[in-house]
Amino acid sequence: MDQAEAQEKIVTALKAKLKSKSKFYFNDLSGILDMKPREAKKFINKMVEDGILEYWSSGSTSMYGLPGTGKQAGAEHEEK
Repeated sequence: MDQAEAQEKIVTALKAKLKSKSKFYFNDLSGILDMKPREAKKFINKMVEDGILEYWSSGSTSMYGLPGTGKQAGAEHEEK
């Protein structure tokens, strides 16, 4: 699998689930790619670098999502 394939699989899966949730655990993303976490890490990190995914952390929990989605996205834009 190359980067473009990985990107397409993740974006398609996340868009399909947007109505019910906007943030996903790393293991959810590696499951979408059907890879072990270590193998999936390079694809997921590259997507964060490219701005396709955004990283979100509460301090104790780390999650990923599509930029501009979820409840926090609206609150963050209002503060600026």
